[in-house]
Amino acid sequence: MATHILISGASRGIGAAIASALSSDTTKVVALSSADGDLADPATPGRIWNRALAHLGGRIDVLVNNAGVFEANPIDADEADWLANWNRTQQINLTASASFCRLAVLHWQGRASGGRIVNVASRAAYRGDSPAHWHYAASKAGMVAMTKTIARAYARENILAFAICPGFTMTGMAEEYLESRGGDKLLADIPLGRVAMPDEVGEMARWCATDAPASMTGAVLDVNGASYVR
Repeated sequence: MATHILISGASRGIGAAIASALSSDTTKVVALSSADGDLADPATPGRIWNRALAHLGGRIDVLVNNAGVFEANPIDADEADWLANWNRTQQINLTASASFCRLAVLHWQGRASGGRIVNVASRAAYRGDSPAHWHYAASKAGMVAMTKTIARAYARENILAFAICPGFTMTGMAEEYLESRGGDKLLADIPLGRVAMPDEVGEMARWCATDAPASMTGAVLDVNGASYVR
């Protein structure tokens, strides 16, 4: 029986790499993009979930939360703008992911086979981010805490949860960030000497979604070239 997988933020970069890694003869993948709905709207996750569930014959086995935004929000911005930007990032990066997780847990409860959640967080959850990205770091730290909470709460029901924390990854977003902050200096902070590639993160997500042992539930996996070790 094919494994049914729902992936958010799968149109490019890490999300596209995850979708590619999880696409096989034994899976059926729904890969979401911004065209499927604006996650800044709190009603969007429910609508997307229901459409995906119908498309997949009423069964989803794996949820991968990858959708997110990384937008500067300097502290000297107008107060109303700063707060609006803060709330937008929390809504898209954390609250929408929480809504998807809630729907997944409810879907899997009472089902012997349970299900798996893979949340794509960030190195910023642990080491923070730039002065203009408080909101981003906070949203990713929240995602890690949520993942651990889900793992602890529902392991007995075979509902497993994992988080992946990439550092810089070679996507369009990372290229712009590196260029704006002096790429050579930032790369010098990565002992591996390069940023991660999307397919490396994709492989980690694939493994968590399909092969990671159940006893690993609650684990947070780093992929940052040893630029931050815990």
